[in-house]
Amino acid sequence: MNPLRDEVAVKSVQGNNETEQTKVCLMRANVEKQDPSAKDVDDLLIRRFLRSCKLDIEKASTHFLKYLEWRARFVPNGSISESKIPSELGQNKVFLSGWDKTRRPISVVLGGRHVPTKGTKGIEDLRRLMVYSLDKICSSMSRPNEKFVSILDLEGWGYKTVISVDT
Repeated sequence: MNPLRDEVAVKSVQGNNETEQTKVCLMRANVEKQDPSAKDVDDLLIRRFLRSCKLDIEKASTHFLKYLEWRARFVPNGSISESKIPSELGQNKVFLSGWDKTRRPISVVLGGRHVPTKGTKGIEDLRRLMVYSLDKICSSMSRPNEKFVSILDLEGWGYKTVISVDT
């Protein structure tokens, strides 16, 4: 162990956190001017967009505003009700299974249980299930944790479970 190196690493992380926090504030001000609903979003979500765009405020703001527009259109009530996706939930293919040792939520997806529905309604319902599931996972995370574990079991998954086949 090198105490000097550890101290430098800690100062570097602190500097990055200060830089990130400054950019989060700047981005928040930028997006709130264009979309007042951004006031309801926490700093962690804004930080995720900044990080995905290498802390480029303009690029992250553009992506974030598109996200807010999509979210308002796709999830108009703020969350997806279970009554909107009963057939998808009835297949028991996605569920939470507790937490790992570091308190990250564990999601389990059983791909073989997916029964595709013909037409665009089936695709929309699957998208709603994914948004519903990710919202549930995110709401079960404890702050400041931003990670989760997902186990994807593909046993029984194949051509017929991927697309609707007309017979």
